[in-house]
Amino acid sequence: MYAPTRSVGVRINREQPPSKLRDLARQAEDAGLDELWLVEDCFWAAGVTTVATALAVTSTIKVGIGVLPAVARNPAIAAMEIAALAELHPDRLIAGFGHGVASWMRQIGAYPESPLAALEETLVAVRRLLAGERVSMDGRHVRLDEVELVFPPASPPPLVAGVRRPKSLAVAGAAADGTILAEPAPPEFVRTALEGIAATGPHAVVSYNWLALGDRERARKTVAESLTPGSRVQVEGLPFAGELLALLDSSSTVDELAAGLRPEWIDRLAICGELDECAAAVRALHEAGSGSVVLLPLPEDAPEKAIEDAARVAATVRG
Repeated sequence: MYAPTRSVGVRINREQPPSKLRDLARQAEDAGLDELWLVEDCFWAAGVTTVATALAVTSTIKVGIGVLPAVARNPAIAAMEIAALAELHPDRLIAGFGHGVASWMRQIGAYPESPLAALEETLVAVRRLLAGERVSMDGRHVRLDEVELVFPPASPPPLVAGVRRPKSLAVAGAAADGTILAEPAPPEFVRTALEGIAATGPHAVVSYNWLALGDRERARKTVAESLTPGSRVQVEGLPFAGELLALLDSSSTVDELAAGLRPEWIDRLAICGELDECAAAVRALHEAGSGSVVLLPLPEDAPEKAIEDAARVAATVRG
């Protein structure tokens, strides 16, 4: 069971070439971080391949796929890949699925009739296959006929869903072991998401947030870029939500939006500032219900330095 309580992890951003992955994964483990997360964005490096590589060059750190687009893989094939990784690296893999970015899914001809049904049916099918069941489904998106894995993992890995809207959060609560909340994920959004997830059993929450140790102003442009129309639900619980959403609606460019962000807003939309401030922000997320806080390097930061910064924050959080 995946039940992190005070975990701190780091994400290797998609901008890093695969040739750097082995060294970065080793560095994250050696630095004492609890988790390492990798993304699968079109058309960067593939998630299963990069996670397999990170697992192969480490021995203790948990490695998460955050996330695979549910519609881009047949669930039987996805289950085969996940099962093999789980058998090769027991109790270290976290497998994440999400809707996929709509424009990318349309670009590759994979946008589903119902994104909600596609995600829920995929999670259910993959979970059952990993449990060793013989699965038949005739859903809106998933159709399987007596499919059974030859090598189901002895210890099935947790499945988490990368979602943020209310209906998707409800799917995560019903069909996944955990939920990944995309950046920005302030404590207010963590609490709101947990209410929407409404899981009846153990359910882990993983929160992504940008890290700018030492200088919050470095996060300004990146925070602005992450404030897309789809992120409105993530900031609606903030005390300054009305002003922020009005700024978002009135800004015609990212630069205009970035210029309008007040410093105290950036403090709530990223993990930033001096070391004790960053540690306090992580603790606030833990207290809000995020069992795992994943720190995201700013795109312009050297990844090696970013991992060092994340490890310093993690050590301070542990006290």
